Amino acid sequence: MKTILFGLMLWLALGSSFSFAQQEPVIHWPPGYSKEKASFYVENRIEILAPPIQVWEELIRAESWQEWYTGASELQILDSISNGILLPDSQFSWKTMGLDFRSEVREYEEGSRLSWISIKKSIQAYHGWLLIPTASGCLVVTAESQNGWLTVLEKLFQPKKLFKQHEDWLQQLKTRVEHKNRALAIQTEILP
Repeated sequence: MKTILFGLMLWLALGSSFSFAQQEPVIHWPPGYSKEKASFYVENRIEILAPPIQVWEELIRAESWQEWYTGASELQILDSISNGILLPDSQFSWKTMGLDFRSEVREYEEGSRLSWISIKKSIQAYHGWLLIPTASGCLVVTAESQNGWLTVLEKLFQPKKLFKQHEDWLQQLKTRVEHKNRALAIQTEILP
């Protein structure tokens, strides 16, 4: 009887702790783009010592990516009202991984979630960003899933290129945001 009672108490304790555990947000993949369904998938993460909104402000300034991220060039937001900043449903053209793309923002939750889709005949890609608050700033997750015949060649001949490019993107984003965060903290200390 003691064993059954102990087992029941243990089950209740563990069961309740699991049911109340907070789940990490996930990217909302369109049909055919989930990690399990895509032909090619990469995911990268980094901790940034700044609040999510500061990371967000840098991330949506898409036309400035090419100033600090070598994986983006010739980026132009095609909306007349954007001022170089991504907005919900923004469309932008750019060059990345040696290819010209036209992309469209599909998910836009200020300070927490940004995703876009890029479709060409040879490759279709969905790229998502999550900004998850932490005790010291935020965890930034970026993931991309791809389909199309070009992904087969990518997997064969350059299987780590996209992962490395996203690592660079995250590292440069971290450097840029943390530098601005430190500068803002110093400026705040100086001003009365």
